[in-house]
Amino acid sequence: MSDRVVFCARLQCEAKGLAKPPYPGALGQRVFEQISESGWLAWRDHQTMLINEYRLSPIDPKARQFLEAEMEKFLFGGEVTQPEGYVPPQS
Repeated sequence: MSDRVVFCARLQCEAKGLAKPPYPGALGQRVFEQISESGWLAWRDHQTMLINEYRLSPIDPKARQFLEAEMEKFLFGGEVTQPEGYVPPQS
């Protein structure tokens, strides 16, 4: 378990950091340095919704490019894509 604390760009507060980069390359390192565990979990939920709603295949290079661009927007600010007609589940 990680005892790192980061200022989370997504949540705009200090929070528990990730134990290791969750994604390869420079973007993964940026996420590791600037995104908290809670922020990353929120992205994973959003990513799952995008995959399901758009019926994406994570092995398709175009889908991977789309998801990477959405990850950057979701975690670091930007207009996040919501599928047309998407209604979040009721809790």
